[in-house]
Amino acid sequence: MTTPDPAAGPVSGHTAIGPEPFGTRLHRAMAVRGRLCVGIDPHAQLLAQWGLNDDVAGLERFTLTVVDALAATTAVFKPQSAFFERFGSRGVAVLERAVVRAREAGALVLMDAKRGDIGSTMAAYAATYLDKDSPLFSDALTVSPYLGFESLRPALDAARISGAGVFVLALTSNPEGAEVQRAAVADGRSVAQVMLDHIAAENADARPLGSVGAVVGATLTEAGADLAVNGPLLAPGIGAQGATPADLPALFGAALPMVLPSVSRDVLRHGPDPDALRNAVRFHAEQVAAAVTGAGDSGGNTVR
Repeated sequence: MTTPDPAAGPVSGHTAIGPEPFGTRLHRAMAVRGRLCVGIDPHAQLLAQWGLNDDVAGLERFTLTVVDALAATTAVFKPQSAFFERFGSRGVAVLERAVVRAREAGALVLMDAKRGDIGSTMAAYAATYLDKDSPLFSDALTVSPYLGFESLRPALDAARISGAGVFVLALTSNPEGAEVQRAAVADGRSVAQVMLDHIAAENADARPLGSVGAVVGATLTEAGADLAVNGPLLAPGIGAQGATPADLPALFGAALPMVLPSVSRDVLRHGPDPDALRNAVRFHAEQVAAAVTGAGDSGGNTVR
């Protein structure tokens, strides 16, 4: 078993005086390990590229190869739960093992499940991913706020209790998202801005970084919103989806120090060779550091 990296904090997220907030742990992980999130998306095409069958055995070999190669140095993993759920209970069991293994090596795990519902159903989703006693307990969870931001309250409360985080879909990179996210409410704000304002309120007075983040697609040409939420900004879309680290300063502006870029296929396609996977991560991390440094963050990978 790999010795946990103190940079990412305790595996359980707890200290002697209670749970250390996710924002604090993420801030430290990005400062020490670099500001990069690696997606784990074991879809059929990638499995085939690795010479693996599209079955549970292929899923397990793919996932654990990625985790074992990268968990000791990667700040955050983002497994996409749907690619595991498609294999039923055996696929979910692989996901459980991957989450535990990654966290034991000191990486943070952001479960990309995009859950959104109301009442007891949302509470059940929260218990699945944000209760420390759950086999799928993760450091953070992506959620959808489009049943109303307050519908997320069970997840927000569960995350606070366990020291976990929540990433709220705000400005996604898919073109269809604009019809909802760019729509205006009665006071003239966009729906996305309303969600960002809610996130900022949740993070009020948090230091050094709030634990409620926003998802803002790196492929967007402009944000058209105030991104100052005092929390992390997950930026998927680097690599195969068309965005590059050089695009980040123009899109995020003053919020750039809060950005956690995410790359999936542009790393995963280099497997199954562990060294090739590590080299791909190193390349992207260096590109992100250069983009941030060039925008005036003299700390490079450090987070202020």
